[in-house]
Amino acid sequence: MVEKLISPLEEGMKAEKFVRKYLSEAPLSFIYRTFRKKDIKVNGHWVKKDQALHAGDIVRIYVTDEQMESFRKPRPVTGKPFPYRIAYEDANILIADKPAGLLVYGDSTEKRKTLTQAVLDYLCFKGEFDPQTASFVPSPAHRLDRNTAGLVVFGKTDGALKALEEAFKSREGIAKTYLALVKGEVEKGGQIDLPLRKDSASGLVRVVPVSEGGQNALTAYTPIRHYRGFTLLEVSLLTGRTHQIRVHLASIGHPIAGDPKYGDFALNRELREKFGLNRQWLVAYRLEFGKLPAPLQGLADVKAEAEIDNILEGTLAGL
Repeated sequence: MVEKLISPLEEGMKAEKFVRKYLSEAPLSFIYRTFRKKDIKVNGHWVKKDQALHAGDIVRIYVTDEQMESFRKPRPVTGKPFPYRIAYEDANILIADKPAGLLVYGDSTEKRKTLTQAVLDYLCFKGEFDPQTASFVPSPAHRLDRNTAGLVVFGKTDGALKALEEAFKSREGIAKTYLALVKGEVEKGGQIDLPLRKDSASGLVRVVPVSEGGQNALTAYTPIRHYRGFTLLEVSLLTGRTHQIRVHLASIGHPIAGDPKYGDFALNRELREKFGLNRQWLVAYRLEFGKLPAPLQGLADVKAEAEIDNILEGTLAGL
């Protein structure tokens, strides 16, 4: 039997989710059977899978020592300072300023050097996260492409992460603005309303009619500064499709400078040779928060901004 005190980080977590995360290597069939056998108790009483947990609750999981050793696999976290810029942090969220070239999550090519790993190491360093005992793992509420720099929001508690994910999904209480340097002169702002579909084989996203599997996608843009042959835009996503900004801007004849997938390849080569621009000139630049539900109500009127890195700044200066 293992006994676990529910921390404020786990406030509001359902019993099933808690057990699944705590016994991270256990088969779902085992977890469901444990609930059916009434081997999960909270404050001395057996509970159903959907019961919400609260800080201070005592959860007892009746498994053998051998099962616990087999089913529990702590994350490889080492306490260390955060190596990147923090744009904002409070008890519930952390907004990291991600550099280009860094994955938010690990993939088949890189497991350890990710933004998420750096956040977990940092919270462990601060004493806010213990991989040996925690069932809730602080996580990002959204993601950015590897080569897109800018702001990524992490929920430090289960309640905060749920509220963030819902806010990003509904697009209520959060306004996210990107900066994009695009080819050509964009004289006035507008909206791009073109459905998109990702090709699973190539990984590329294309404009495709809804009747052929495209998903509705809407992007708004405003020119804020003109350069010789280029325009710096403020861009807002009104939907959240993969590569949406990059594909939409390319579709109207204004591809993002340096974009290796959807850009002007001859122009990209020129920018790389002249200014060292080796990726798309795209930054998740600003986050503005409005009225949000608990536990995020303290974020009202908070605004966070990313810093523009030297390569992107150098490109603007050179133009």
